[in-house]
Amino acid sequence: FVEPDKKAWFVVCDNYVTMEDGTGIVHQASAFGWDDNRVCRENGLPFINLVDTQGKFIEGTAWAGIFVKDADPLILKDLKDRGLLFAAVPFAHDYPFCWRCDTPLLYYARPTWFIQMTKVRDNLVRNNRTINWMPDNIKEGRMGNFLENVIDWGLSRERYWGTPLPVWKCEEGHLHVIGSVKELREMAIADPGPDIELHRPFIDAVTIRCPECGKEMHRVKEVIDCWYDSGSMPFAQWHYPFEHKEEFEANFPADFISEAIDQTRGWFYTLEAISTLLFDRAPFKNCIVLGHVQDAEGRKMSKHLGNVVDPFVMLDKFGADALRWYFYTTSAPWLPCRFSEEAVQEGQRKFLATLQNTYAFFAMYAQIDGFNPLAHPLEKTELTLMDRWILSKLNTLITRVDDDLANYRVTESAGKLAAFVDDLSNWYVRRGRERFWGKGMGGDKEAAFATLYHVLVTLSKLCAPFIPFLAEEIYQNLVVNNVPGAPESVHLCDFPVSDPEAVHPEIEEQMDALVEVIQLGRACRNAANMKVRQPVQKLYVKGASFSREYQELCEDELNVKEVIFTEDARPFTTYNLKPQMRTLGPKFGKLLGKIGQMLQTLDGNDVVDTFARGEEISFMIEDTEVKLAESDVLTEPMHKQGFTAAEDRGVTVVLDTNLTDELIAEGYAREVISKVQTMRKDAGFEVTDRISLIYEGDDALA
Repeated sequence: FVEPDKKAWFVVCDNYVTMEDGTGIVHQASAFGWDDNRVCRENGLPFINLVDTQGKFIEGTAWAGIFVKDADPLILKDLKDRGLLFAAVPFAHDYPFCWRCDTPLLYYARPTWFIQMTKVRDNLVRNNRTINWMPDNIKEGRMGNFLENVIDWGLSRERYWGTPLPVWKCEEGHLHVIGSVKELREMAIADPGPDIELHRPFIDAVTIRCPECGKEMHRVKEVIDCWYDSGSMPFAQWHYPFEHKEEFEANFPADFISEAIDQTRGWFYTLEAISTLLFDRAPFKNCIVLGHVQDAEGRKMSKHLGNVVDPFVMLDKFGADALRWYFYTTSAPWLPCRFSEEAVQEGQRKFLATLQNTYAFFAMYAQIDGFNPLAHPLEKTELTLMDRWILSKLNTLITRVDDDLANYRVTESAGKLAAFVDDLSNWYVRRGRERFWGKGMGGDKEAAFATLYHVLVTLSKLCAPFIPFLAEEIYQNLVVNNVPGAPESVHLCDFPVSDPEAVHPEIEEQMDALVEVIQLGRACRNAANMKVRQPVQKLYVKGASFSREYQELCEDELNVKEVIFTEDARPFTTYNLKPQMRTLGPKFGKLLGKIGQMLQTLDGNDVVDTFARGEEISFMIEDTEVKLAESDVLTEPMHKQGFTAAEDRGVTVVLDTNLTDELIAEGYAREVISKVQTMRKDAGFEVTDRISLIYEGDDALA
């Protein structure tokens, strides 16, 4: 259909063609595809294009007006009719499709204005290495590799909307680039005035006088790649260099930016490219590269697949705080995130609802007692052990969250906040409920109110960057409504600063040991199917210890009469020993069964003690010496009759489950109290309501 102006049919070679796909032989179409165009230019092949911008064959061809993909069978038929078709074999291969409408895409070679980025490649690489990328492998990996192999930037676009390319051209081919509105007005043949609209079509009407030949110059038709606008943001927002020079210099480079992984070839790159060209430095200091949000099955969200989640529907359903919290806690920011409503609900239930309920508990009793925080400053109260513990935990939390955020560890800081709120609700508040019930406002009750008030206010400030709306609600009700002159929003407050005098590591360590023992004690009760309301006589603890104050807390929490620390749990526990198949099977084969039988005859406590000393056990079976290390034996704690044991990380707790008549009677009393409290709740009584109680029972209950 077209006669080439030079030799067009000969064989060339290039590295991009491989033997892994197809035959290793491909044809070259210089007008379509980057590699095709490059290979044709490098080897002197002619440039031929028989397809218009709509993807249809041009007039003069046998298939004028037909979309190229629709013309495939027609071309095959034409080749066959002319006896030129060797074979037509269907072959599956990668091909680009529009992600919106799923139609095949065509790559066109078009005349384009370029920025010669290859000239500053080394500067780009050097500046990129000054950035703290998170994750770190982006620096020398995805981003670094991209910059090492940077190509010239195709700047122009053949569109109507966009920033017009500020290049004027005369009929002699001379070019001039306009650098400001002032320069444009000075060079314009007719002054467009100070309020000239710089977009099409208005800018296209402005002509200037060619500084070389004096002829009229017109703006070229192209506009600029919109990513150039994004990359110019650091200085363009200040109208630099024409205005706000000091403000720009004070805020450049940026401390921190964040966007998704695909922006290594988008915004991240254009920011670096333009900053390197203008200032020869990186435009930002730190960058968190976000992973993509996927659906619950790990698939990319797309309208085509019908798995796109409407964020506004999720915001209406769960609220912004729940959605934010989900993304902070679900995984490291740079990992792909599988989104599901269930996961959002879990974070809402475990953290947000717990914090909300703790705040609601305080607000209810503060309203009942008319608590005024200004009349009961924390520093004037007599703090209990639990008060000093939660305040120590709070100030430790401030230090750790502040350090995490300063180093962009978002997921870690969110996890610490969640753990603290759990401690606050399920240990401090739960253990101290009765402190809020007394009459008046003094002593222990005053300390409880002042402490919880201080913790909730401080927590609202700590949580403000994460859950801005709930933090604001708590702050408004606790501070703005009670403290004249306080900042009107939590988001106008300074971030909390840790008070080192309030931090007591020894209290935190002992309380951690106590909580671990209590968790094991609860496990013992569950194993024995014994409610906490049923008191028991003794709890034995091996591998942990704490002072008398904590011991009393343990006794009360687990409802035991006495906590006894011991270094020998042998009277109550032993271990069931089994061979580790994975390690012993290959060594001893058919002897494995007899090794198991031998282990059953050994004293479990002796074996575990031997392993604890770093030693092995040995015995003979059928003239074969068997030596077993700790990794060769599975050990399972067991309890003796009348006792229940639980063990974790070297701590063993044994619950004495033998009950006397007195213990059983006390258990009945606690059971009755529990039932009455449930009946009060079901009947809708308020906390302040007093009731009359009538009961009937047998002699044991009476």
